[in-house]
Amino acid sequence: MHSWTDTLRFAFQPVVNLTTGGVAGLEILARPETGDVLAEARRDPELDGQLAVLAFRAAARKETLLPLYVNVFAGTLADLGGLTPLHDAVRAARRLPWEVTIDIGPPYTHVPQQALLEAVGALRDQGFRISADGVGDGDIPLRLLTDLTPELVKLDASLLARPAAIGAMRALCEQLGALVCVEGVETELQCAAARSAGAQLAQGELFAPPARLPAAEVYVPPRTPGLGVTPPSGPSVREFVRPAALLPATASAGQVRALLTGSPDVSGVLLVDIHGVPVRSVHRSRFLLSMSGRYGHALYADRPAAKLGDPPRTVGVDATAWEVLDVVADGGRDRTSDDVAVVDRFGRCVGVVRLADLVRALAETRVEEAAGLNPLTRLPGSDAITGEVDRRIADGRRFALSWLDVDHFKQVNDGAGFAAGDELIRSVGRALQHAATDSTRVGHIGGDDFLVLADPEGLNPVAVSMLDAAWSAGGRPVTLSLATVLCEPGSVTDHRQAASCLAPLKKAAKSLSGASWVLGRAGLPGHEILRGAEVTPAAGCAVAEPGRG
Repeated sequence: MHSWTDTLRFAFQPVVNLTTGGVAGLEILARPETGDVLAEARRDPELDGQLAVLAFRAAARKETLLPLYVNVFAGTLADLGGLTPLHDAVRAARRLPWEVTIDIGPPYTHVPQQALLEAVGALRDQGFRISADGVGDGDIPLRLLTDLTPELVKLDASLLARPAAIGAMRALCEQLGALVCVEGVETELQCAAARSAGAQLAQGELFAPPARLPAAEVYVPPRTPGLGVTPPSGPSVREFVRPAALLPATASAGQVRALLTGSPDVSGVLLVDIHGVPVRSVHRSRFLLSMSGRYGHALYADRPAAKLGDPPRTVGVDATAWEVLDVVADGGRDRTSDDVAVVDRFGRCVGVVRLADLVRALAETRVEEAAGLNPLTRLPGSDAITGEVDRRIADGRRFALSWLDVDHFKQVNDGAGFAAGDELIRSVGRALQHAATDSTRVGHIGGDDFLVLADPEGLNPVAVSMLDAAWSAGGRPVTLSLATVLCEPGSVTDHRQAASCLAPLKKAAKSLSGASWVLGRAGLPGHEILRGAEVTPAAGCAVAEPGRG
């Protein structure tokens, strides 16, 4: 063995779950005391492969149960065709390959892509997970990134200053089924930006610096109130995944007991088959209660732990938090505190979710939503709508932002009374909710003003149902005005610019007689009158007729 191994040390940096605040895994970092072994490893695939084995063994000696991230250069994989010595080391340490993620790092220039993809395929066949490291600050081609289909994409923190880029990467990761991790987070402002951008994981000096011992605790800044309002479909289960304590299905009760007594934070153990598919779930309290009986240890210690387990409860990685609650509700009352296993498309366990995490997050969401509801209509206010506008802009989605109000509402209040005016506003709010589809968001921003955010193809049914209805207050007929700005990807940078483009359309709609609807396109001049008459040219931000853009 090379002499450099005598002075080579390893440090551990936690990968943090931004939703639960827990440690999702440990990246193992080489820290040579002399020389530059990393520069040598970049040129020598055999040396780089040895480093990966040594990194894993360093973690195994710490007896940590957390998932591990092992760094390997892309060129190493292409040259070696895989990491057989690492796979052997993992098996020898009685760890499972799917508990190890291979962090593939740049450079990618001059790396034979087909050879790299074949090597990644071999790693997957062995059970390893794949991470694309250094994205945004490296040289990985976008086509290669999609061909790799990694389970995790690590973005450089410099991308946080470019919301459009990180939004595009998040949208790509959603298509690939990958989680997003931001590396190099050093400030609370960067952490907030990572959360706002939709990253599920992060690592950096803010949470915990690299250390010789795996971090027992990390610092995670509290979530900013109102950040990330949950859509009706619910947050993704990916946001709540914790590392799972896994043992082979053949493990004895004594092995499970040793794991639980040595790891007080572990709430349960999943017994998995040779492919990583959960076959039994062992709940901490019930198991230890059985083992602590008068003859429990003598009866069970050498028997298979599976006999003291239950059928596992599982959800797919694409499930929502609400679907997890459905799984919990379908089980018996005695299992409400059991962890729910999260499995990938092959049925392999990628982690667990705890009911407490889901209930806490969903309760906080409901409290935030309730605080932002208009007391008259119980519709969310402008913050919820503008936040969703920013998310759709970041995702590169087309959308239509509309403003709706009652014509001459002051006269309605003066003539029919404020009670009749309030009832009219409630009726308009109920009608908007009834007309809205799953992808449509409706908000009441005060008085008789409403906001409607919809996909362009879903807007017309809402507009027709609102403008064709016969509205009245105190026996007086009432009409509505609607103004819509269509926003193509890249046409606006945030909700403020979208709102400024909507303002002149509102003025144009109000200048028309009867029920009116004015439509424009952000960034282009002109507008189209879809309802109403006697148009007055609008001033302000330029918008255009869809047919002319």
